[in-house]
Amino acid sequence: MTVTRVWSTHPGDVDNLDSGGLRERFVLSGLFTRGEVSWGYAHDDRLLIGGVVLDGGEPVSLGAPELIGAEFLLQRRELGLVGLAGSVEVTADGEVFGLGSQDVVYLPMGTKDITLSGEGVVYLVSAPAHRRDVAAKAGRDDVEALHLGGLETSNDRVIRKYIHADGIASNQLVLGITTLAPGSVWNTMPPHVHPRRTEVYLYDGLGQEVLVHLMGEPGNTRHLLLHDRDVVVSPPWSIHTASGTGAYSFVWAMAGENIDYTDVTGITPTDLR
Repeated sequence: MTVTRVWSTHPGDVDNLDSGGLRERFVLSGLFTRGEVSWGYAHDDRLLIGGVVLDGGEPVSLGAPELIGAEFLLQRRELGLVGLAGSVEVTADGEVFGLGSQDVVYLPMGTKDITLSGEGVVYLVSAPAHRRDVAAKAGRDDVEALHLGGLETSNDRVIRKYIHADGIASNQLVLGITTLAPGSVWNTMPPHVHPRRTEVYLYDGLGQEVLVHLMGEPGNTRHLLLHDRDVVVSPPWSIHTASGTGAYSFVWAMAGENIDYTDVTGITPTDLR
């Protein structure tokens, strides 16, 4: 088991960081290794971010990284599991959930034994929790899908909400997937910030394409060049928007003071600098 820490920063500190320094502070790469659970830990809202690639062999158990100081992974946490590819079975305290591409399984605080089996790629996002909710699965075709943007603005996209106030109940974890239509490249434009929540993006489906992710304060932006299945941590003071060289999907996950999906501060594009 490997754990990589993502050390965030004060917004003014980014002025002194080059591309490598920005990546070290805000980006997780290489989370998806065959047969191994890899974790990243963001001190912003104590988010634990992981990935695993299953090859059809022995089941993989999700244990607690030493960093979180727990007897088992969800002793004081909740977890969202996102299928990125293939077909996986999630067994949680004897209950079995099938996980296909763009399906999501939620496991509540107190779940002790978690194993993954099958052949596929699974993304993991965990946040601290204070009460036990109910384990649940949400399939790609069963959740609320919001269509936004259009081809004329290069941001024709569908937002699917899985874990949120009107979907799967959670403590503070909010999670969904946005998929861009062919010919569209911009996401989250116009941009916004979440003053009361941290958000992490996993970019998926880029293949050999590249994506320019914009971060920073609205009047003092910085950019990151990201690749397939890179994860970027967006602290509450930072915008998060991006444009790729082709269409893609991204998993967005948030944790913080509340689970209100609309709790954002919008930014006018002409105010970006």
